[in-house]
Amino acid sequence: MKKIIALALSAVMMLSMFTACSSEPTVDTNSKSADIVVIGAGGAGMSAAIQAVQNGATNVVIVEKTGMAGGNTTRSTGGLNASETTFQDRDAIEDSNQLFIDDTMKGGKNINDPELVKYMAENSAEALYWVNDMGADLTVVGLFGGASVKRIHRPSDTSAVGPVLVKTLLSVVEKNNIPVLYNTKAEEIITDANGAVSGVKVTDAEGTYTINCKAVIIATGGFGANSEMVEKLNANLKGFGTTNVAAATGDGIAMGTAIGAATVDMEQIQTHPTVHPETQTMYTEAVRGNGAIIVNKEGARFTNEMGTRDVVSAAILEQTDGQAWLIFDEAVRKSLKAIEGYISAGIVFQSETIEGLAAEIGADPATLSATMAKFADDVKAGNPDEFGREGLELPLTEANFYACMVAPAIHHTMGGLKINTAAEVLNEEGNAIAGLFAAGEVTGGVHGANRLGGNAVTDIVVFGKAAGTSACDYVAANGGHTEATIVVEKVEETVKPEVEANFKDGTYTAVGTGIGGDVEVIAEVKDGEIVSITLGQHGETEGIFEGAVDGVIPEIIKGQTTEVDVVSGATITSNAIIEAVEDIMNQAA
Repeated sequence: MKKIIALALSAVMMLSMFTACSSEPTVDTNSKSADIVVIGAGGAGMSAAIQAVQNGATNVVIVEKTGMAGGNTTRSTGGLNASETTFQDRDAIEDSNQLFIDDTMKGGKNINDPELVKYMAENSAEALYWVNDMGADLTVVGLFGGASVKRIHRPSDTSAVGPVLVKTLLSVVEKNNIPVLYNTKAEEIITDANGAVSGVKVTDAEGTYTINCKAVIIATGGFGANSEMVEKLNANLKGFGTTNVAAATGDGIAMGTAIGAATVDMEQIQTHPTVHPETQTMYTEAVRGNGAIIVNKEGARFTNEMGTRDVVSAAILEQTDGQAWLIFDEAVRKSLKAIEGYISAGIVFQSETIEGLAAEIGADPATLSATMAKFADDVKAGNPDEFGREGLELPLTEANFYACMVAPAIHHTMGGLKINTAAEVLNEEGNAIAGLFAAGEVTGGVHGANRLGGNAVTDIVVFGKAAGTSACDYVAANGGHTEATIVVEKVEETVKPEVEANFKDGTYTAVGTGIGGDVEVIAEVKDGEIVSITLGQHGETEGIFEGAVDGVIPEIIKGQTTEVDVVSGATITSNAIIEAVEDIMNQAA
């Protein structure tokens, strides 16, 4: 029996680096103009920018208020829902666009905009092929809550979809030389005397200025991290945690409504049922989709784990302390790479026996044993269980056994700016605001009262592409496309060794253990000194690993030693880097 204890954080696979010559982007803004300004470098924003360029746009710029791309997309753990795909055909899965529509409308309590849902479903397969063609490799088809059939397309290596998608889109943005102005906050959308978009007022480290433009695409995400806004719209959610990145504060909604944009479904705010209550780590729905069950603190099941998120969340809140346990076995663990991140994060109890697991989590051993035995019998019988769960495949009988504490947390805000199928933002009269487009969680109407797992990624890609296409067409019809004028340049900030060392020259690689598993570290030694340290593949959390990178690595380079202070709040990541560099120093000794 064992409880793995560590600082727990949601695992996000990102690519990061710090070298002796680290770089920060600066902008040559002698001419502050563009044809299309995309606000937000998340999945929707990057999809929009890429599609605009692919359609012929030549002067597109992305402004991003944080220091990195991705936004809430980095937190996405599931996949992309798509119907009538070749991968479903490969697996003999019978699906249709109409069934996708029906499932989405039902999940959203039928308050969704039917035209938006229809557009999303009918363009879902093309969106899937589009991101796969760019390198995403979403080819494994699984089942998520609220879907009638297996429809969610996940990375072939079973990793979380968000980091894969962000990495894929960002690489295409960079290949197409689309400027991304990091640490640049959009403050206001400017309109002309006729109400048409004419610019965006932004603020960066140098001050506030206006980027003149013909079209704006708002892709700033939702407001799940704005507790004040959440509580104002739904008082029942006061005090809830959130799975959202800190930047999800509703900026785009505020900017849109300030120039007359209508909103829809603002009070519809979704909780995700399986979130670690102390750390806000979200356990992907794929854990349940691959066979896990949920039991209360006493050890008994109480709901269909594959129900929609609102139903499962409500059921958990009715249990003791409003919490429950996510239970699975070794077979489920082996089926899903993401679970390794949870184990590394220290938020998983485990035991060789069910009785031992019950003792670890404080459940009644007899109750949990009976629950597991009943579930195994239902699976073997091949019939829906007592809660109506169908499609059961794993009996959860393979040791070891695992448990994760879960409780609902704010996950998705379904409401936002009102758009049509062309991703045009509409005013209160239902007319398009000239030159204004939006995509992703900043919009409302697609998901209704409840979003199905896997539909967010579909939403951001489908309507991101629609926004890019529409903005490109709008520019072509209103003065035409122009040559790019905003150029992002790299300014080198050198971190140099301050002491002499005597390592053997070369490039070395080692691995440390982080919160999300292995952290790959590459170091270059030149003239006996470590001059660069680069992080390769890892599973560390956005907003955390950057602190370790920016805090620990420069000090190692300066002092040529691992005797440095770890970064508060990024202890495990800091120690992983230190562990790997110590190995590298031994290699280079």
